[in-house]
Amino acid sequence: MAESAVTFLLEQLKEVVVGYADLIAGAESEFDQLNRDLDLLKAFLKEMAKKKKKKEEDKLLKLLEGRIRDVVYEVEDTIDTCLTKAIELKARNSLRHRMGIRSANLAKEVKAVRDQKVRPLFEDAAKFASMQCIADGAKAGDEPPTETSKRDTPIRQNRVIGFDGEEANITAYLMQRRDKLDVISIVGIPGQGKTTLAWKIYQNETISFHFPIRIWVYISQVFNSRDVFLQILKKFTPSQDTSSLNDDDLADTVRSCLKEEKFLLVLDDVWSVNAWEKIQAVLPLDNGEGKVLITTREKDVGEHSKVYRAPHDLKFLTHEESWELFQYEVFGGLNECLDDLKGIGERIAIKCDGVPLTIVVIGGILKDQLIKSRSTAVHEWQTMSQSVSEALQNKVTGVVGLSYRRLPDDLRECFVFLGVFPEDYEIPAKMLCGLWISEGFVLPRKGRSIEESAEENMNDLISRNLLKVEKTNHMGKVKTCRVHDMIRAFCISIIKEENFCKEVGQSWELEPSRFQLQNSRRLCFRSNLSKFLSTNPSGPHVRSFLCFYERPFELESKHLAVIPEGFKKLRILEAKCIKLEQFPGKIVKLVHLRYLTLYIDTLKALPEPITQLWNLQSLVVETKFRSITMKANLWRMIRLRYLKTRAAILLENNKSDGEAGQNLHTLNRLAPESCSDAVSEKAKNLKTLGISGKLASIFKKNFLEKLHHLEKLKLYEQPSEYMLPDLPPRSCFPPNLKRLTLMNTSLEWKHMSTLAMINTLEALKLKDNAFVGVSWNLGNDTFPKLQLLLIAQADLVLWEATPGAFPSLRFLVINICENLKEIPDCLGTTLEKLEIERVRHSLVQSAVKIDQQQKQRPTSKFELPLKLVVGPVAAAHMR
Repeated sequence: MAESAVTFLLEQLKEVVVGYADLIAGAESEFDQLNRDLDLLKAFLKEMAKKKKKKEEDKLLKLLEGRIRDVVYEVEDTIDTCLTKAIELKARNSLRHRMGIRSANLAKEVKAVRDQKVRPLFEDAAKFASMQCIADGAKAGDEPPTETSKRDTPIRQNRVIGFDGEEANITAYLMQRRDKLDVISIVGIPGQGKTTLAWKIYQNETISFHFPIRIWVYISQVFNSRDVFLQILKKFTPSQDTSSLNDDDLADTVRSCLKEEKFLLVLDDVWSVNAWEKIQAVLPLDNGEGKVLITTREKDVGEHSKVYRAPHDLKFLTHEESWELFQYEVFGGLNECLDDLKGIGERIAIKCDGVPLTIVVIGGILKDQLIKSRSTAVHEWQTMSQSVSEALQNKVTGVVGLSYRRLPDDLRECFVFLGVFPEDYEIPAKMLCGLWISEGFVLPRKGRSIEESAEENMNDLISRNLLKVEKTNHMGKVKTCRVHDMIRAFCISIIKEENFCKEVGQSWELEPSRFQLQNSRRLCFRSNLSKFLSTNPSGPHVRSFLCFYERPFELESKHLAVIPEGFKKLRILEAKCIKLEQFPGKIVKLVHLRYLTLYIDTLKALPEPITQLWNLQSLVVETKFRSITMKANLWRMIRLRYLKTRAAILLENNKSDGEAGQNLHTLNRLAPESCSDAVSEKAKNLKTLGISGKLASIFKKNFLEKLHHLEKLKLYEQPSEYMLPDLPPRSCFPPNLKRLTLMNTSLEWKHMSTLAMINTLEALKLKDNAFVGVSWNLGNDTFPKLQLLLIAQADLVLWEATPGAFPSLRFLVINICENLKEIPDCLGTTLEKLEIERVRHSLVQSAVKIDQQQKQRPTSKFELPLKLVVGPVAAAHMR
């Protein structure tokens, strides 16, 4: 992870040179030289990552990477300290000669850290590179080293629990005749049982009889197409040596052997799309009697390989199946568990989250404990029930490590960071991406915002089955996610090895000095925070202060005041679960803060000193008030990108000086009174905006039409005598608007014609009587690009539409519309998902009718079948 640390520092240096040019005047040449030194180190690390290394070399490189990372951290601290002093000096005394002295000192300190810390790394890097060259020379002409592969590991065939239904389903599918070669993939997380299920299918008597030729090929992580093709040919030419064939002849021979055969080819553990494409190139695609069964951790492999059927996502074991497998592992059979261990055992089995490998590992540990001493078994099992993750750490490293080593360097840090969250914690996607960005783990990509890049990283981990989706929005975008216990256990093992983070858990009772705070970069809290802070701890190098608790708790201001005094270099303060009495004034001393979340029920204003947090990128404030005043000068917070609160923000009119605002991409929520020219001119790059209050005024000002980059708009009307009477012309809306939410606006349905004219609109959410009236007739209105329509809590009775009204509609959600009779039939042709809840019987029937019509309609392999989601109340109408 040293490469990503160096990359982050290089990005930080660019920001310093541009953003603090006046403060570093006179020290530019030293910063330039430091930049060149770091570029060389980055190039070295990138080159070493490409080379294969022996175990001893790998250990040496890890040590060197550790040193590089530590030096990078030290350089960061030095620069931040110097800048802080320069800014404080500038604030106290602006005389130019004093600033000149400060710049001279800054140049000296940067030079010192280069000479004493960075330059010595080049000598070590040169030595290692020389060793690598010698090693490469010694290996020349030798066979490449083979990794430990699954072919050396016997497949577990006894006590296979829970796959009967999936085995029958896939077996029946493989028996179907097709016009061309068919491929089905089994996708799942490490240890979930993909190979076991594939083996059961491979050995199934029906399959054995149906396919005269069955071939099982293990795919090495270090992919070698020749090795794969030779394994296939062994089935046809067991007594011939085909290894002398060149690559082209080998591929042709494989294709020729498979062309006319009725075969089943199992490719176990395909790691990449590239590997699949190389194998696919030799398969006879026009052979309808050939079938390929793939197991993979990578969802992309499943998607790229499918022909007729979507990838099969392997299910987790149920609680009952988990307990059954657990009993076999510990006791050798069912109903053999001791009565005093049964309840604890069931809890442990459930905590294994339905992953067979986890149950087998934990079962083995508990079996050994039981053999050693039955008298202490109850105590040991109770301890295990509270520490399943810890018990897994040493057992799953190899399994998850294969996936980890394939990750790009910057994605590794994003992955390891998942270990800072508590067990079974539901992680909001926006929070996760925001933390990654503020940590410096996300690198900018051409044509992408930093937020889009972070989201791509999250989706990448999901596609690799290293992060699981918990909740999605109506269009399938991730809202929350979780880390599986086995994956989390691996992350924690890396966290400990790399000294990535220190957890202050329930068992923490030591003095801070003994808790190694001096060398920690991140602190993660699960324990009594008040007790910890009451000792006045100090962490001079701590950059992240992360608090994750099951429920919010109150913290006295005197305890919170300890944080700015003891942890002066903080970049991240995640404290949304801490309920504060008032705004903590000393927080503004944390000038390096990039990310800040606060929970203050009674907050009425964001004070002016917040302006001093010039590095702040993300600010989230929770309060119960409907509105708060922003006394700080938003337009001097040059790096602020994300500002969110449920209250409407009132900007003070006299705080419009300053040139900041161009980085602001999310502002949620703003009061209509503050929708001024200053906002539209300074925050011209806004992509997401929420407005809450009396909405009529925002259209009178022609405010929205000036926001050319705005894509997502939420409008919340506050009940008053001055309700929004109608919608203005299309020209008054942002020109590139894609997502619109209206809430409590009480407009007449005839005004939907205006929204139909927004040709860029892709998602429309109408909530809490956004529109009122019993009838909505679309007439000639069309929403050409609309993919999502949500109507929640409306008094609508009759909805009429003609074919073509929603030509792109994919998602339709109807909720708490208890008077609506039915959904127009013509909307069903393009739908992928239809959700209904708290609706009348006739609407349920119309939804079922649309579902049935969809099923009867022929579809291509690229079309997704309609998914009808019926809530529990609406489901009662189907009985």
